[in-house]
Amino acid sequence: MDAIVTAGGIPLPEEPLYPYCEGRAKAMVDVAGKPMIQWVLDALSSARTIKNVIIVGLTEKSGVTCKKRLYFVPNQGKMLDNLRAGVEKAQEINKRARHVLLVSSDIPAITGEMVDWVVEAAIETDDDIYYNVIPREVMEERFPGSKRTYTHLKDMDVCGGDMNVARAKMVTGEIGIWEKIANARKNPLKQAALIGFDAFFALIFRQMTLERAVEKVTKRLNITGRAIVCPYAEVGMDVDKPHQLELVREDLATPKKRKKKAVGKKPKKGAKKAGKPSRKTAGKPKAAREKTKKAAR
Repeated sequence: MDAIVTAGGIPLPEEPLYPYCEGRAKAMVDVAGKPMIQWVLDALSSARTIKNVIIVGLTEKSGVTCKKRLYFVPNQGKMLDNLRAGVEKAQEINKRARHVLLVSSDIPAITGEMVDWVVEAAIETDDDIYYNVIPREVMEERFPGSKRTYTHLKDMDVCGGDMNVARAKMVTGEIGIWEKIANARKNPLKQAALIGFDAFFALIFRQMTLERAVEKVTKRLNITGRAIVCPYAEVGMDVDKPHQLELVREDLATPKKRKKKAVGKKPKKGAKKAGKPSRKTAGKPKAAREKTKKAAR
């Protein structure tokens, strides 16, 4: 699978990370001795499931490197335009590409193992979109003090991941779907319109499960999709604020501490698909099934 790394974001003077960037791309901010995006590229380099890497928003002059074949696409200005440009480049490279991995440049704590886990969890089925969610207890155990924003569901509290899989044709085809999703990110009324007011109020009062939420959203957008319960907090540890930047700087500067925290986290596919039984424990040994269930709680 080809990976598209979005790196076009440049913080404005009124945004929290502006003092760290001062007009430069956020992806190039130093994290433990190298640009933040370089940590992401190193993870993609060691992932066996990734063939090509496309960076949208930087040029060869940035000096970033990757062991996989690397392509650069100019910044298109808007996030949705950058996604489309990246996927179009992937289709140009490989006309038979069905799905692509969408990776944000601001999740420097990921590793190749985590990349492979996300890809392998997705390719079990043939859906339009696969969205990773991280349980609150997983995030707070790994990164205490990260102050993530959580969605409160009936069965769990989750935050979103920034490494997801999408069908290539869906990204380059109907842009209206992506506009609806993007416009609803920080607007409660638009979120309500997106999933339906009945589902929105059920979400507010914590009466909706993850599976039901996925079913509602995919039905409203007329797509197929899965929410994948990810056991790796690093997938959702994006750097949006100064305290988060300092947190990952400290974490990545102390590899022994990082390794200790990762002990025991084997990749188990926790996933739910709207309207269909979960396949996350099918055909796995008892020990693996129990660990997957624990990660999904």
